[in-house]
Amino acid sequence: MLRIEVACEDRDLLGEGPLWDVQEQRLYWIDSYGPAIHRIDANGGDKRTWRLPEPIGSMALRTRGGAVVSLRSGFHFFDFETGEVRRINETHPGELRPRLNDGKVDRQGRFLAGSMDFEERDPVGKLFRLDPDLSLHTLDEGIICSNGPCWSPDGRTLYFADTGRRAIYAYDYDTTTGDVLSRRLFASFDKLRGLPDGATVDDEGFVWSVEVYSGRLIRFDPSGVVDRIVGLPVQSTTSLTFGGAGLDVAFVTSMARPMGGQYHREREAGCLFKIEGLGVRGLPEPRFAG
Repeated sequence: MLRIEVACEDRDLLGEGPLWDVQEQRLYWIDSYGPAIHRIDANGGDKRTWRLPEPIGSMALRTRGGAVVSLRSGFHFFDFETGEVRRINETHPGELRPRLNDGKVDRQGRFLAGSMDFEERDPVGKLFRLDPDLSLHTLDEGIICSNGPCWSPDGRTLYFADTGRRAIYAYDYDTTTGDVLSRRLFASFDKLRGLPDGATVDDEGFVWSVEVYSGRLIRFDPSGVVDRIVGLPVQSTTSLTFGGAGLDVAFVTSMARPMGGQYHREREAGCLFKIEGLGVRGLPEPRFAG
């Protein structure tokens, strides 16, 4: 039976990037405009919060400890013990409009994150790959709002949304080099109610996308056809991941206030939700190898 409940009642301005770590059996997520990183244990308790100096778009844990984070200005390392933030690469030097946004680690331990127009209007964003040797590579550009990077179970297809274009794209992904070889339209949201935001892939290879401003999870089959729609308690949902001991619990973030907008009137907007009973399992999220 499907069960949806609030996993954390604290309201984030822009909750994003939920990440279940199978090694720690803990959930991490961010408040992009807090800006902050949050963490809870498997039972939803022992909450910790770390404040950050810039808006944050995404984070991933490192095999060497700590995290790699995409802040507004570029990629940084973060130390959970000291709270220290150390810059790795600046992604848009001298540009005021773009900021880094959503990102994830591929099966080989490389961190991909895209940037977006701070005003969500013009195609000034790019898709970046940060390799374990800390070299930075541009994979695509002309993006309005980067969101939802995730991979097929074999790692050979990269899914990536441009929220501003109401589309999810699929790239052929070279697992050896981390290069993208082609891009095609995977799914259009033109006939759906909302926009594509955060996403993940389950162990059957189906893509789950959070439909922001609509409060729904959309499950697409590997050919891009809508397979299932799950309604949620608030319209302001933003991203999801699968976690729990069996990777069968969906954790969904939401926002209390859109960028530059008014606070949502929904009482639970900005809360973290968990969904049990979906009948699917996720895949473990790798750690950044750098």
